[in-house]
Amino acid sequence: MSKELKDQVREFWNVQSCDTQVARSTKFSREYFEEIESFRYFDQPFIHSFAQFTRYRGKKVLEVGLGAGTDFVQWLRAGAVASGVDLTPEALDNLRHRIQVYQLPAPEKIAVADAENLPFDSNSFDLGYSFGVLHHTPDTLCALREMVRVVRPGGEIKVMLYNRHSVWAFNQWFKHALLKGRPWKSFGWVLWHFMESIGTKAYTRAELARMLPPLGLRRIHVQTEITSADHLGSSSFPPLNWLYRLAILLAAERHPWHPGQYTQRANDPDQWVRRVTPMSVRPIIYSGNPLGLFHCITAEKS
Repeated sequence: MSKELKDQVREFWNVQSCDTQVARSTKFSREYFEEIESFRYFDQPFIHSFAQFTRYRGKKVLEVGLGAGTDFVQWLRAGAVASGVDLTPEALDNLRHRIQVYQLPAPEKIAVADAENLPFDSNSFDLGYSFGVLHHTPDTLCALREMVRVVRPGGEIKVMLYNRHSVWAFNQWFKHALLKGRPWKSFGWVLWHFMESIGTKAYTRAELARMLPPLGLRRIHVQTEITSADHLGSSSFPPLNWLYRLAILLAAERHPWHPGQYTQRANDPDQWVRRVTPMSVRPIIYSGNPLGLFHCITAEKS
């Protein structure tokens, strides 16, 4: 079943890499790539603050799941020693043409490969990065283990996974379960069958709390981001869309700051400074809006 499912996922994304559907210019032209990049960072402006591309100049970075290569070229522009893999030849075609069009430095290694069996030695990278990919592979936990394996101790993991308790997930359930006369179907079932490629998964914060620490990760921060999908859900039926927007407003933005992360200045008790190890007081810090679709996870390998 796993192989059959993976073949279906590969076939889906090999037809069209993520975000390429927005491009109207000739495929692989500079204008084509400009349209894709412009849309991606308009639609998901938080990617830059999450990835922090320029922090990795001279460091070894692995991106798992290249898509159209939009994030990957940011690593090259920033001077990272970047490698990348994708399940599909289509993604590699996009990336190779993109590197050529922009005359970017050659990556260290790019290959068609399986996220559940990465073709790299253990402890090879300073950063393992994957944005919106690992929830599509049949064994997401295996893929996470692989990413942790290839990152060196003290290195970082940055992964985006879907949130099952998001407005978008509820909207999909409303559309594909409730309105179809099958309200007993779960959010998970709906996302598996109707969210992009077959087998797509999404995770609650409680599930992340159980999954991530046993992988050998520490200093875990989960920033949950509201997306255009959440904000625009059910736009064709304004009353329901207004209800979604009200729920997003009431859920509010949560911030990660905690008193245990700071200490008072000895000479001024009204001033606070950040501790050297700010995340040691809690195993996982959550921030952002809990109703958002994207869990942006940052962690350090023990």
